[in-house]
Amino acid sequence: MLSITPLTAHATQPSSGPTTPATSTATSPENPNTADPLNSPRWDELRRAWLGDAPAEFDSRVQVQAPAMAEDALNVPVRVDASRLRGQRVEEILILADFNPIVRALSYSPGSAEPVLGFRLKLQQSSPVRAAVRTADGRWHVGGTWVATTGGGCTLPSTGSASPEWQRQLNHTEVRAWPRVDGGQRLKLRIVHPMDTGLADGIPAFHLEEISLLGKEAPTGAALAVLRPYEPVAENPVFTLDLPAGVVASGVSGRDNNGNRLTAELRP
Repeated sequence: MLSITPLTAHATQPSSGPTTPATSTATSPENPNTADPLNSPRWDELRRAWLGDAPAEFDSRVQVQAPAMAEDALNVPVRVDASRLRGQRVEEILILADFNPIVRALSYSPGSAEPVLGFRLKLQQSSPVRAAVRTADGRWHVGGTWVATTGGGCTLPSTGSASPEWQRQLNHTEVRAWPRVDGGQRLKLRIVHPMDTGLADGIPAFHLEEISLLGKEAPTGAALAVLRPYEPVAENPVFTLDLPAGVVASGVSGRDNNGNRLTAELRP
C-alpha cells in the first residue's frame, strides 16, 4: 500500500538531518561578488550552462536552508526565501545541485505568489544546493548551501514503481491552505508521483513537468504561479508556497512528462 501522510500546517517535509539547518553563504548585496563562496569546482561551468551571459552575483538576500547532513538522500528538505529582494520583481527561481547527475532540480515562476518555496530533493552525493533568482532586470541573484549526504538518491528506483497500487493513485493531489499572521496564506501541495530519474536500470524517466496554481480572480487559463519540477525532486513531492494578502488560490492543475493530468481544488 502507498503510505500517504496527511498534510499539516507545520510538518510537511521529513526530517533528514540535524534540527539546525545549514543556511546559505553569500556576499552582501552592497558588495556583490562573482567568486563562489561555496568553492565548488563546477560553479563556473554551471553558471555558463544555466545562467548564460546574464549578470549574476552571490546575494545574501537569497536564503537557502537545508540540513547540513542529510541522512536520507532521497528526501532532503530545502527551503528558499528570496523575499528580501524587496522592490525587485522575481521572475524565476532556479534550483541547482552542483554534483547531481541531473543538475537542474526545479524552476519556479512565483508570479503573484511570494518568492518563497519549500520542497524535497534527491541528492546523489554531497553537493552545494543553490537557488538562482532572476529579477525583472535580468540579473541573477544566487544563494546556496552545502549539504553532506551518504548519497545514491538519484540512482535508486522509487518505492512507488514497485507498488501494485501506484497506477491507481498516480497524480492524486491535495492542496490545503492556512492563514499567515500577515494576512496571506501558506499553501501545501502534495502529489502522488514516483518522480523516477531514469538513472535506475530498466526504469525510464517519469516525473512531474508543470504545475499551475490557479486563482479565484484570475482570468480563465491564467496562473498565479507555475512550478516546473524535474527528476531530482523527491518522490511523492510536497511543495510549500506563500501567497500575499489579497491573493486567493482556488486549486492547481498540471501534468507529468507522460501527459498524465492532475487537478485539485483548494481545501480549507
